[in-house]
Amino acid sequence: MQLVFHTGAHFTQEDRVMKCLLRNKDSLVPNGTAVPGPGRYRKLMRGMLSAMETAPAAPDARELLLDAILEGETADRVLLSHPHIFGVPRAALRKGVLYPKAPARMAGLAEVFAQDDLEFFMALRNPATFLPAAFRESPREEMADFTDGFDPRVIRWSDTLLRMREAAPDVALTVWCNEDAPIVWSQVIREIAGLDHGVSVTGAYDLLEDIMEPDGQVQFREYVRTRPGLTEIQLRRVMVVFLDKFARDDAIEEVIDMPGWNAELIADMTAAYEEDVFEIGRIPGVTLIAP
Repeated sequence: MQLVFHTGAHFTQEDRVMKCLLRNKDSLVPNGTAVPGPGRYRKLMRGMLSAMETAPAAPDARELLLDAILEGETADRVLLSHPHIFGVPRAALRKGVLYPKAPARMAGLAEVFAQDDLEFFMALRNPATFLPAAFRESPREEMADFTDGFDPRVIRWSDTLLRMREAAPDVALTVWCNEDAPIVWSQVIREIAGLDHGVSVTGAYDLLEDIMEPDGQVQFREYVRTRPGLTEIQLRRVMVVFLDKFARDDAIEEVIDMPGWNAELIADMTAAYEEDVFEIGRIPGVTLIAP
């Protein structure tokens, strides 16, 4: 069986992924793909992974989880989404490492589902905006306490991804930047669902239209409707053109109000993130979906 895990990260449209997959459920079922409701498995799976921190999983853990997930359904590919599987937001950073529990939990799932093919999908986000969002979910009163004194400029997603690859080298890992999500959304959904390139996806333009003026949404839809032969590359160029003209400033400009942070620090963190994404694209076993 193919088991596909969408694992967040937090503050990266995580709920929108499952909602979009559920909207496409009727077209996926004939392909042998199941999209079970998250309520069936999230609490159970997180409890199992927490227990595995102190003891091995029960021998029948796989069967118990699959019974709860599928509830009698049969499927070749199962799509699962759990934004807290690597930890809650307040635990998203420890000693300068993002999601420090991710490697062990990824390895734990690989152990439980050793006879299955596992794929993990995860969105990344600029630490300059991710850290303040996670900090607001934590009990810490100062950002320096939340980062354990680490300079936020040295925090890298690649550190976590390399640890995940080392912990579970046989598990496929696909990532994308949340900042690119409006442009790459349809590909993200197709890759998770196991659909061929070019297959129509309901909700493919939802994120794009969320950040566009209403006039732009109408014109974009009409443009795409009258040009059904557009390739993926051509379509993304069209998206960029429409965003340049119709993007809503309030939707694309994020104000970072973090005490003690200045424009120079934020610019340094953003530049470091861009360099890190480039390096992530070169990690063996990691697929980067980019515009």
